[in-house]
Amino acid sequence: MLQHPQIDPVALQIGPLAIHWYGLTYLAAFGLFLWLGRLRLAHAPYNREGAWQKRDVEDILFLGVLGVIVGGRLGYVLFYQPLEYLANPLGVLAVWQGGMSFHGGLIGVLLGMVWFARTRKRTWLQVTDFVAPCVPTGLAMGRIGNFINGELWGRVADPTLPWGMVFRGAGDLPRHPSQLYQVLLEGLLLFVLLWLYARQPRRVGEVSAAFLVGYGSLRFMVEFFREPDAHLGLLGLGLSMGQWLSLPMVLAGAALWVWAVRRPA
Repeated sequence: MLQHPQIDPVALQIGPLAIHWYGLTYLAAFGLFLWLGRLRLAHAPYNREGAWQKRDVEDILFLGVLGVIVGGRLGYVLFYQPLEYLANPLGVLAVWQGGMSFHGGLIGVLLGMVWFARTRKRTWLQVTDFVAPCVPTGLAMGRIGNFINGELWGRVADPTLPWGMVFRGAGDLPRHPSQLYQVLLEGLLLFVLLWLYARQPRRVGEVSAAFLVGYGSLRFMVEFFREPDAHLGLLGLGLSMGQWLSLPMVLAGAALWVWAVRRPA
């Protein structure tokens, strides 16, 4: 079995200022989005003269950052520990103590895209189709941050699993490094599939639908190897909170896909 490397979560200390690896992975995620967004401008229909500009990518990034931070934090509070934060409301602001929800962050980003679409007089699905292929690499960066911190580890694995890993604080049994599973599946694999799919002309809504179905399905599968949150455990039908939150994504994506492909080209 392997031992988690127990990397110091603080990447750089300058006096009282501590720069954490987790914060650096977020910066890397935002930088990747900016780079990929500019490459995305070469794809149809965004490459039409005067249709989209580099400033659009920068504005989307700004709204996306707000959505990720505010939505991710509020989503964690509401979905995972509402009673604890109800007793200590000021704890909601302590984001440096951890606690972010992807599904909450997604809702925050979608609301930000609504604002962008309204102010630029574009349809919401045009905006989400543009954004969707640029998102998975950022998700991968976040999971790398989880792995560095030694958090959100996987369920107990078969002792013969070659990459089974012992995490500090999780006992002496080998576990699935589920953070790395998510890097590979929800991050790299989903990025490759979406990027290739989105390079060809698609009906409005198809790329957004592909993201919802792809992420929701991959997250649902990975959750079988990820340790459920201790204060929640497994919920109805033996599924985790992450799986229950992923199911509506898959269903919404499937419905959107059917709607999109039935529209005239």
